[in-house]
Amino acid sequence: MRVLLTGSAGFIGSAIDRALAASGDEVVRVDLMLPAAHGATEAPPDTHVLDVRDAGSWVDLLHGVDVVCHQAALVGMGAHVADLPSYASHNDLATATLMAAMHEAGVSRLVVASSMVVYGEGRYACPTHGPQSPGPRTEADLRDGLFDNRCPACGEPLDWTLVDEDARLDPRSVYAASKVAQEHYAASWARQAGAAAIGLRYHNVYGPGMPRDTPYSGVAAMFRSAVEGGAAPRVFEDGRQMRDFVHVADVARANVLAMAAVHETAPGTLAAYNVCSGTPVSIRDVAATVAGDGPEPVVTGEYRLGDVRHIVASPARAERDLGFTAEIGPEEGLTAFRTDPLRA
Repeated sequence: MRVLLTGSAGFIGSAIDRALAASGDEVVRVDLMLPAAHGATEAPPDTHVLDVRDAGSWVDLLHGVDVVCHQAALVGMGAHVADLPSYASHNDLATATLMAAMHEAGVSRLVVASSMVVYGEGRYACPTHGPQSPGPRTEADLRDGLFDNRCPACGEPLDWTLVDEDARLDPRSVYAASKVAQEHYAASWARQAGAAAIGLRYHNVYGPGMPRDTPYSGVAAMFRSAVEGGAAPRVFEDGRQMRDFVHVADVARANVLAMAAVHETAPGTLAAYNVCSGTPVSIRDVAATVAGDGPEPVVTGEYRLGDVRHIVASPARAERDLGFTAEIGPEEGLTAFRTDPLRA
């Protein structure tokens, strides 16, 4: 299989590159090498340093390609309103431009990186009043330490339940809005071009090669950097937020499986899948596992507007349709992460 891989030099892209090479696939590597993601690192060998937003100028690289695996994106929440144009450009415009170039080159199969952030809050239920869909938490409640979503009928804290791919999309950050837009563009392209796409909704990805202390860093890397600096990891809210942490090697394997499956996907459709470990873990426990024998995590009560309380994924659809089940659980993976090599 000949694969064009965008974002090939990134944290997840490089893991996918290695997995494809191990499978004997031919990889056409494209990465813009944005300093925000790569620092001053030079492009790896055989990497085409190109901008996906300008894909029409390098459409020749797409000729003979069987599937495009699109990982290139700005990540992170997008902290300021001024970030909106950059996310819309690098994520949404780039995806639309890439798909137009794919159509010109006759490439009709796409796997695109999406994210759990498209869901906004996860799914919730009140023991008395059943399923609930809470709105954004208010700053007043967060300031007062009232972190749980509450039932609108009785005011009691809501329990989290598993989020499947049919959950409503409710983006609550600039990055989340851009990921929803990417999925919608991919679905529209698939319908208009008679093509097929798979969107992989990554949950909290971690592992070797993760960026250290940049806007591209995840919370696990930030916890580890604090410990290595002799400081206690700082845990926001009360530390009881539930998440799913999935190892980058599993994410890479999910992409390889998706690239095989997309050839069997019905034309005109986008199929979305959670990519997760299937093992929920609290942020406080993540910090404690990464800290090991280092400084004990400090639960600060701090908060960020736009953060969600709980989001825990259902792995059932990816297992059923892609044959994907995570092989590395969070206890094993986060323990190993204490000494995994990170990017400067």
